[in-house]
Amino acid sequence: MIGIYELAVLIFLLLIFLPFIIAFIDILKSDFSGNNKIVWLLAVIFVPFIGAVVYLIIGRKQKINTSGVVI
Repeated sequence: MIGIYELAVLIFLLLIFLPFIIAFIDILKSDFSGNNKIVWLLAVIFVPFIGAVVYLIIGRKQKINTSGVVI
């Protein structure tokens, strides 16, 4: 049976890894100009939490817009 301590650890780990997973998938699915895609992937891989949060704040604005809709 799972206790309160295990549940708290599980929620904490989920909150830590969720931005990493979201940023990683978004980078892989998007187009960037130049080497920006590689730079963001390396930032997210080598500094997972901070790199993912910085990407979600700054990096999403650097994507190439191919649909004609303003992001």
